[in-house]
This record gives sequence, structure tokens and C-alpha cells, in this order.
Amino acid sequence: MSKTLLKSKNITVLTGIKWETYQGLALDLAENPSKKLSYDQGTLEIMTPLPEHEINKGFLGRLVQTTTEVLGLEILSLCSTTLSREDLQKGIEPDECYYINNEALIRDRVNFDFTVDPPPDLAIEIDITSSSLNRLTIYESLKIKEIWRFDGQDLFIYSL
Repeated sequence: MSKTLLKSKNITVLTGIKWETYQGLALDLAENPSKKLSYDQGTLEIMTPLPEHEINKGFLGRLVQTTTEVLGLEILSLCSTTLSREDLQKGIEPDECYYINNEALIRDRVNFDFTVDPPPDLAIEIDITSSSLNRLTIYESLKIKEIWRFDGQDLFIYSL
């Protein structure tokens, strides 16, 4: 049985959630950008992005796209695609994510198996409201090499 650990204006955290339940919710909400899911070994966080979140997400996404264009780098954006691995019991929906270094390896692909395929090279997290889950450990487990995290004032760049 699950219980709510935290409920705020835009974040709900549940514990005791089975992987299958998380996967079902991820599929049900796949076309609904108004909810973001993060999963870490039975703990599920459901977040509803606020307007400030979406504005900053768009700005940082444009920054990546403009920078890579100026540098002549090919990229592939998976936007906020769910990145998950059942073997690790972890999953997350970044605000934006990009293949840059590994773009040629996955070019023209539409299906991904993150136990075999390389993960995106860069993930962007807008973290205006405090998350109860340590998202960096989820990204690290999924082998995402670079995370840009914006907290509303400062941009932190992590190389994992």
C-alpha cells in the first residue's frame, strides 16, 4: 500500500509504488505535458510544472539549440521523454534532453532501450520548487553525463 509523503501545490510524492504502476502512469500521461514523473526504487514523484518553470525550460532549450548550431554540432532533442530502466528501478522525465556527442549513434531512431542504447548526453532540470527526490542520483544511475539545473536564480552545470 502506498502513502503520500509530501503534497504541495504542485508536487505529490508516493511511496511503495510498483514498477508496473509507474510504467502504466508514464504511458497514460505520455501525451500530457502538465505532469512530470520521477521514480526511484518505489518512490514516485508527480509534479505539475508552473509557468515560471516552462518559461525557463524554453529559454535553456533555445540556448542549447543556438549554441550547437553556432558550433556546427548535430543534435537530437528528446524533449521530456521518459528515461527509465527497470533493472535499476529508476526513471525520470527531464525538462529537456539532448543527444550531442552520441547523436550519430542514434540518428533516425524512434525506439530506445536504455539498457543497450546510450543515454542522452545532456539533461536540463528546472528546479524552481524543491523536489523531494534527489534527481541527480537518478541521472547518475542512468549514466547521463551532463545536467544543467536551474533553480530560478542560478544555473548549475554538473558533469557526472
